[in-house]
Amino acid sequence: MKKFLFLLTLAITSANLYSQDSKTAEECFKKADYKCAEEQYSKLAEKEQIQKYRSEYYNNLGTAQRRLGKTPQAFKSYESALRANPLYASVYANLASLNSQKGTKEKALDYIDKGLQIDPENVDMYLTRSKIYDSQGKKDLAIKDLNQILAFAPENIFARTGLANLKKNNGDLEGALKDYNQLISEKPESLLYNGRADLYLKMKKPKEALADINKAISIDPKFAQSYVTKALILFDTQKPKEACTNLEKAVAVGYEKALLAPHFAKCVIKQN
Repeated sequence: MKKFLFLLTLAITSANLYSQDSKTAEECFKKADYKCAEEQYSKLAEKEQIQKYRSEYYNNLGTAQRRLGKTPQAFKSYESALRANPLYASVYANLASLNSQKGTKEKALDYIDKGLQIDPENVDMYLTRSKIYDSQGKKDLAIKDLNQILAFAPENIFARTGLANLKKNNGDLEGALKDYNQLISEKPESLLYNGRADLYLKMKKPKEALADINKAISIDPKFAQSYVTKALILFDTQKPKEACTNLEKAVAVGYEKALLAPHFAKCVIKQN
Protein backbone atom coordinates (compact mmCIF):
# COMPACT_ATOMS: atom_id res chain seq x y z
CA MET A 1 0.00 0.00 0.00
CA LYS A 2 2.81 2.41 0.93
CA LYS A 3 4.58 1.62 -2.31
CA PHE A 4 1.39 2.29 -4.25
CA LEU A 5 0.90 5.64 -2.51
CA PHE A 6 4.52 6.57 -3.16
CA LEU A 7 4.21 5.80 -6.88
CA LEU A 8 0.91 7.68 -7.06
CA THR A 9 2.44 10.72 -5.37
CA LEU A 10 5.42 10.54 -7.71
CA ALA A 11 3.15 10.37 -10.74
CA ILE A 12 1.09 13.37 -9.58
CA THR A 13 4.23 15.39 -8.81
CA SER A 14 5.68 14.55 -12.22
CA ALA A 15 2.43 15.53 -13.95
CA ASN A 16 2.38 18.85 -12.10
CA LEU A 17 5.96 19.58 -13.13
CA TYR A 18 5.16 18.81 -16.78
CA SER A 19 2.12 21.05 -16.58
CA GLN A 20 4.16 23.90 -15.12
CA ASP A 21 6.89 23.49 -17.75
CA SER A 22 4.26 23.53 -20.48
CA LYS A 23 2.72 26.73 -19.07
CA THR A 24 6.16 28.34 -18.94
CA ALA A 25 6.76 27.47 -22.59
CA GLU A 26 3.36 28.89 -23.58
CA GLU A 27 4.05 32.12 -21.68
CA CYS A 28 7.42 32.49 -23.40
CA PHE A 29 5.68 32.14 -26.77
CA LYS A 30 2.98 34.66 -25.91
CA LYS A 31 5.65 37.18 -24.91
CA ALA A 32 7.50 36.55 -28.20
CA ASP A 33 10.49 35.28 -26.21
CA TYR A 34 11.25 32.58 -28.75
CA LYS A 35 14.64 31.68 -27.31
CA CYS A 36 12.96 30.83 -24.03
CA ALA A 37 10.19 28.94 -25.87
CA GLU A 38 12.79 26.97 -27.82
CA GLU A 39 14.57 25.92 -24.63
CA GLN A 40 11.35 24.94 -22.85
CA TYR A 41 9.79 23.00 -25.71
CA SER A 42 13.07 21.22 -26.39
CA LYS A 43 13.14 19.95 -22.80
CA LEU A 44 9.47 18.97 -22.89
CA ALA A 45 9.86 17.08 -26.19
CA GLU A 46 12.86 15.13 -24.94
CA LYS A 47 11.21 14.11 -21.67
CA GLU A 48 7.70 13.37 -22.92
CA GLN A 49 6.82 9.67 -23.33
CA ILE A 50 3.30 10.05 -24.68
CA GLN A 51 3.69 10.36 -28.45
CA LYS A 52 0.71 12.67 -28.94
CA TYR A 53 2.13 15.29 -26.56
CA ARG A 54 5.67 14.74 -27.77
CA SER A 55 4.54 15.54 -31.30
CA GLU A 56 2.84 18.72 -30.08
CA TYR A 57 5.98 19.88 -28.26
CA TYR A 58 8.19 19.23 -31.30
CA ASN A 59 5.70 21.10 -33.47
CA ASN A 60 5.80 24.12 -31.16
CA LEU A 61 9.58 23.85 -30.97
CA GLY A 62 9.78 24.02 -34.75
CA THR A 63 7.65 27.15 -34.82
CA ALA A 64 9.81 28.83 -32.16
CA GLN A 65 12.90 27.98 -34.21
CA ARG A 66 11.31 29.46 -37.34
CA ARG A 67 10.76 32.70 -35.45
CA LEU A 68 14.44 32.65 -34.50
CA GLY A 69 15.46 32.15 -38.13
CA LYS A 70 16.70 28.60 -37.48
CA THR A 71 15.15 27.03 -40.56
CA PRO A 72 17.20 23.77 -40.68
CA GLN A 73 16.46 23.11 -37.00
CA ALA A 74 12.77 23.88 -37.57
CA PHE A 75 12.62 21.30 -40.36
CA LYS A 76 14.12 18.66 -38.05
CA SER A 77 11.70 19.50 -35.24
CA TYR A 78 8.66 19.30 -37.51
CA GLU A 79 9.90 15.99 -38.91
CA SER A 80 10.32 14.68 -35.35
CA ALA A 81 6.76 15.81 -34.62
CA LEU A 82 5.54 13.89 -37.65
CA ARG A 83 7.37 10.73 -36.61
CA ALA A 84 5.86 10.96 -33.14
CA ASN A 85 2.34 11.41 -34.53
CA PRO A 86 1.79 10.91 -38.28
CA LEU A 87 -1.85 12.01 -37.86
CA TYR A 88 -1.12 15.50 -36.50
CA ALA A 89 -2.49 17.80 -39.22
CA SER A 90 -0.84 20.98 -37.91
CA VAL A 91 2.59 19.51 -38.60
CA TYR A 92 1.69 18.95 -42.26
CA ALA A 93 0.49 22.56 -42.40
CA ASN A 94 3.77 23.84 -40.93
CA LEU A 95 5.95 21.69 -43.18
CA ALA A 96 3.95 22.86 -46.18
CA SER A 97 4.36 26.50 -45.18
CA LEU A 98 8.09 26.12 -44.54
CA ASN A 99 8.67 24.33 -47.84
CA SER A 100 6.65 26.98 -49.66
CA GLN A 101 8.81 29.74 -48.15
CA LYS A 102 11.95 27.82 -49.08
CA GLY A 103 10.74 27.57 -52.66
CA THR A 104 10.10 23.82 -52.78
CA LYS A 105 6.49 24.27 -53.88
CA GLU A 106 5.85 20.71 -55.07
CA LYS A 107 6.96 19.28 -51.75
CA ALA A 108 4.72 21.80 -49.99
CA LEU A 109 1.76 20.69 -52.11
CA ASP A 110 2.50 17.07 -51.28
CA TYR A 111 2.37 17.81 -47.54
CA ILE A 112 -0.91 19.69 -48.03
CA ASP A 113 -2.48 16.79 -49.93
CA LYS A 114 -1.54 14.39 -47.13
CA GLY A 115 -2.60 16.80 -44.41
CA LEU A 116 -6.03 17.45 -45.93
CA GLN A 117 -6.70 13.72 -45.91
CA ILE A 118 -6.40 13.93 -42.11
CA ASP A 119 -8.14 17.28 -41.65
CA PRO A 120 -10.19 18.32 -44.69
CA GLU A 121 -11.17 21.61 -43.03
CA ASN A 122 -7.69 22.84 -42.15
CA VAL A 123 -7.69 26.56 -42.98
CA ASP A 124 -3.89 26.97 -42.90
CA MET A 125 -3.34 24.33 -45.57
CA TYR A 126 -5.91 25.82 -47.95
CA LEU A 127 -4.40 29.28 -47.42
CA THR A 128 -0.88 28.05 -48.14
CA ARG A 129 -1.98 26.14 -51.22
CA SER A 130 -3.92 29.15 -52.48
CA LYS A 131 -0.76 31.28 -52.24
CA ILE A 132 1.26 28.63 -54.05
CA TYR A 133 -1.31 28.41 -56.84
CA ASP A 134 -1.34 32.20 -57.14
CA SER A 135 2.48 32.25 -57.41
CA GLN A 136 2.20 29.63 -60.17
CA GLY A 137 -0.33 31.71 -62.09
CA LYS A 138 -3.16 29.27 -61.32
CA LYS A 139 -5.65 31.94 -60.30
CA ASP A 140 -8.75 29.74 -60.63
CA LEU A 141 -7.31 27.10 -58.29
CA ALA A 142 -6.24 29.78 -55.81
CA ILE A 143 -9.77 31.21 -55.73
CA LYS A 144 -11.25 27.71 -55.43
CA ASP A 145 -9.22 27.01 -52.27
CA LEU A 146 -10.25 30.29 -50.63
CA ASN A 147 -13.90 29.64 -51.47
CA GLN A 148 -13.51 26.14 -50.04
CA ILE A 149 -12.59 27.72 -46.70
CA LEU A 150 -15.62 30.01 -46.87
CA ALA A 151 -17.83 26.97 -47.51
CA PHE A 152 -17.17 25.68 -43.98
CA ALA A 153 -16.08 28.96 -42.33
CA PRO A 154 -18.06 31.78 -44.02
CA GLU A 155 -16.64 34.55 -41.84
CA ASN A 156 -12.98 33.52 -42.08
CA ILE A 157 -11.08 36.77 -42.35
CA PHE A 158 -7.98 35.20 -43.92
CA ALA A 159 -9.95 33.68 -46.79
CA ARG A 160 -11.85 36.93 -47.40
CA THR A 161 -8.67 39.01 -47.38
CA GLY A 162 -7.05 36.35 -49.56
CA LEU A 163 -9.69 36.96 -52.22
CA ALA A 164 -9.07 40.71 -51.99
CA ASN A 165 -5.33 40.11 -52.30
CA LEU A 166 -5.84 37.97 -55.40
CA LYS A 167 -7.55 40.95 -57.00
CA LYS A 168 -4.66 43.17 -55.90
CA ASN A 169 -2.02 40.76 -57.21
CA ASN A 170 -3.80 40.51 -60.55
CA GLY A 171 -4.05 44.26 -61.09
CA ASP A 172 -7.64 44.91 -59.96
CA LEU A 173 -6.61 47.51 -57.37
CA GLU A 174 -9.95 49.29 -57.26
CA GLY A 175 -11.79 46.00 -56.79
CA ALA A 176 -9.41 45.05 -53.99
CA LEU A 177 -9.89 48.45 -52.33
CA LYS A 178 -13.66 48.02 -52.41
CA ASP A 179 -13.29 44.61 -50.71
CA TYR A 180 -10.95 45.98 -48.03
CA ASN A 181 -13.22 48.94 -47.32
CA GLN A 182 -16.12 46.52 -46.81
CA LEU A 183 -14.08 44.22 -44.56
CA ILE A 184 -12.80 47.09 -42.40
CA SER A 185 -16.32 48.48 -42.01
CA GLU A 186 -17.39 45.09 -40.64
CA LYS A 187 -14.36 44.34 -38.48
CA PRO A 188 -11.60 46.99 -38.11
CA GLU A 189 -8.70 44.64 -37.35
CA SER A 190 -4.94 45.02 -37.63
CA LEU A 191 -4.70 42.44 -40.43
CA LEU A 192 -7.14 44.42 -42.57
CA TYR A 193 -5.53 47.82 -42.06
CA ASN A 194 -2.19 46.21 -42.91
CA GLY A 195 -3.63 44.75 -46.10
CA ARG A 196 -5.19 48.04 -47.17
CA ALA A 197 -1.93 49.88 -46.37
CA ASP A 198 -0.07 47.54 -48.73
CA LEU A 199 -2.76 48.15 -51.33
CA TYR A 200 -2.46 51.94 -50.97
CA LEU A 201 1.31 51.56 -51.41
CA LYS A 202 0.73 49.80 -54.73
CA MET A 203 -1.73 52.55 -55.68
CA LYS A 204 1.01 55.14 -55.06
CA LYS A 205 -0.84 56.69 -52.11
CA PRO A 206 1.87 56.76 -49.38
CA LYS A 207 -0.04 59.15 -47.10
CA GLU A 208 -3.05 56.83 -46.89
CA ALA A 209 -0.75 53.80 -46.62
CA LEU A 210 1.12 55.26 -43.66
CA ALA A 211 -2.12 56.22 -41.88
CA ASP A 212 -3.46 52.67 -42.26
CA ILE A 213 -0.28 50.94 -41.16
CA ASN A 214 0.01 53.12 -38.07
CA LYS A 215 -3.59 52.18 -37.28
CA ALA A 216 -2.73 48.50 -37.71
CA ILE A 217 0.21 48.79 -35.29
CA SER A 218 -1.87 50.71 -32.73
CA ILE A 219 -4.48 47.92 -32.75
CA ASP A 220 -1.93 45.10 -32.43
CA PRO A 221 1.70 46.08 -31.70
CA LYS A 222 2.75 42.40 -31.94
CA PHE A 223 1.52 41.83 -35.50
CA ALA A 224 4.90 41.44 -37.18
CA GLN A 225 3.72 41.88 -40.76
CA SER A 226 2.65 45.46 -40.03
CA TYR A 227 6.24 46.48 -39.29
CA VAL A 228 7.36 44.91 -42.56
CA THR A 229 4.68 46.80 -44.47
CA LYS A 230 5.62 50.01 -42.71
CA ALA A 231 9.26 49.44 -43.65
CA LEU A 232 8.27 49.07 -47.31
CA ILE A 233 6.29 52.31 -47.16
CA LEU A 234 9.25 54.12 -45.55
CA PHE A 235 11.69 52.75 -48.12
CA ASP A 236 9.32 53.98 -50.83
CA THR A 237 9.21 57.46 -49.28
CA GLN A 238 13.01 57.68 -49.00
CA LYS A 239 13.25 57.10 -45.24
CA PRO A 240 15.63 54.11 -45.09
CA LYS A 241 16.76 54.60 -41.47
CA GLU A 242 13.19 54.45 -40.15
CA ALA A 243 12.45 51.57 -42.52
CA CYS A 244 15.35 49.51 -41.12
CA THR A 245 14.21 50.21 -37.57
CA ASN A 246 10.81 48.76 -38.45
CA LEU A 247 12.41 45.67 -39.98
CA GLU A 248 14.18 45.09 -36.66
CA LYS A 249 10.87 45.50 -34.83
CA ALA A 250 9.28 42.89 -37.12
CA VAL A 251 12.01 40.39 -36.24
CA ALA A 252 11.72 41.22 -32.53
CA VAL A 253 8.04 40.20 -32.52
CA GLY A 254 8.53 37.01 -34.47
CA TYR A 255 9.05 37.59 -38.20
CA GLU A 256 11.60 35.24 -39.74
CA LYS A 257 14.68 37.36 -40.44
CA ALA A 258 15.81 35.16 -43.34
CA LEU A 259 12.65 36.12 -45.25
CA LEU A 260 13.58 39.80 -44.95
CA ALA A 261 17.12 39.41 -46.29
CA PRO A 262 16.49 41.47 -49.49
CA HIS A 263 15.15 44.36 -47.41
CA PHE A 264 17.90 44.17 -44.80
CA ALA A 265 20.39 44.31 -47.67
CA LYS A 266 19.25 47.89 -48.28
CA CYS A 267 20.11 48.72 -44.67
CA VAL A 268 23.65 47.35 -45.05
CA ILE A 269 24.20 49.28 -48.29
CA LYS A 270 23.00 52.48 -46.68
CA GLN A 271 25.32 52.09 -43.66
CA ASN A 272 28.33 51.50 -45.87
